Amino acid sequence: MSDFPRQVGLARSSHREPIEEIGMKNKEIGILLGGVSAEREISLKTGEAMYEALKARGYRVQKVFVDGDIDRVLRQTTIDVAVNALHGTYGEDGCIQGLLETIGIPYTGSGVLASALSMDKLKSKELFRLYNVPTPPYYVVRGDDLDRLEQVHSSFGFPSFVKPRSGGSSVGAGPANGLAELRERCEDAAQFDDWVLVERLIKGREVAVGVLDGDALGAIEIEPKGGFYDYKSKYQKGQSEYHFPARLSPTRYQGVLNLAERAVHSVGATGATRVDLLVTADENEYVLEVNTLPGMTPTSLLPKIAAGAGYDFGDLCEAILERARLHAGEGLPSTPPDGPPSQVHGQVPAE
Repeated sequence: MSDFPRQVGLARSSHREPIEEIGMKNKEIGILLGGVSAEREISLKTGEAMYEALKARGYRVQKVFVDGDIDRVLRQTTIDVAVNALHGTYGEDGCIQGLLETIGIPYTGSGVLASALSMDKLKSKELFRLYNVPTPPYYVVRGDDLDRLEQVHSSFGFPSFVKPRSGGSSVGAGPANGLAELRERCEDAAQFDDWVLVERLIKGREVAVGVLDGDALGAIEIEPKGGFYDYKSKYQKGQSEYHFPARLSPTRYQGVLNLAERAVHSVGATGATRVDLLVTADENEYVLEVNTLPGMTPTSLLPKIAAGAGYDFGDLCEAILERARLHAGEGLPSTPPDGPPSQVHGQVPAE
C-alpha cells in the first residue's frame, strides 16, 4: 500500500471546521432514520449502526424515526444536531435538508442544492459534462412515453443500462441487451420515477471512492458474484468481493482519486460522500454518480474504504458528526476549472 500516493486519513485534517468550538458530546444528537422511500430498510440499518457507534463513544444520542409527520416531530424534539441516516426520496434529495434549514437544526451531509443535484442523475450528469468529468453517454425518457421507446433509443445501441432518474441502492436498475429487455427495464424503473435514465453500458471494473469534504480517502474495487452490483450484491453478505486498494497502477489509482474529487466538486457536495466509477481496460474512467449519503451498514462501501485507510467505524461516524452544520446561502461551486465543457460524454434526444 505504501506505493500508492494518497492512502490516507485525510478526514482528521479536513479544512472544514465543526459547527461550534464546544464539543459535540455536550449536544443532544438525533439520528434520523427510516423514511418513506424504497430504501427505508437500508436507512434503518444505517441509522442503527451509527446510533450504536456514537452511543458507545459517549455521545448523547437518540433515534428519530422519520415518516409523514417528521416536521412536527423535529419541532418538538430536543435535539441540537441531526445525523442524517436517511436514503432515497425525501431524505437524500434536499427535502429533509430544507426542513432542517428552516427549523435551524444543523445536520450532517450536503446542503439542499448539492443533495438535490446529486440525487437527480440527469442534472448531475449535466454538471459532470460542464466540469469535464467523463460519464457514460445517456438519454432520458418519460415513463408515459415508453410507447415511443424504439424511436427514442434509435441508434443508441446495446448493451444499455437503465435506472430511475432519481433513487439509489440499484432499486429499479439493470442492464438491457435488446429492445424487449430495454422496455421491461424501463417499465420497472418508471415505477420509481416519472423519468428513466438510459446509459451506454460501459464494460469495466466497478470502483468506488470515499471522499470526506472534498478529499479522497481511497478507492475500493467491487467484484459482484452475480456480474452486476445490484441490491442483493450490495446488501447481502458474501454476494461480492472487495479489493482495497483498488487493483490499479499507482498512477491510475491517483487519477481515479482526483477524478472523484472533481465529481464531488462539480455538484457542490460536502461531508462524507461516495463516488461510483467504471474503470475500463483501455485506460478510461467514467463517473456514474455522487452519493451524498452513502450507506453505513456492515456491507457498505464507505466504511470499508475508511477501514482500509485506517479508520474504524466509530472514527468514521465521529468524522461525519463533527462536520454537521447549516448550509443556508450556499450555491453552485466555482467556475469549472478545466476550460469549456466537453460535448462527448452524453446525449439527450430532442423531445
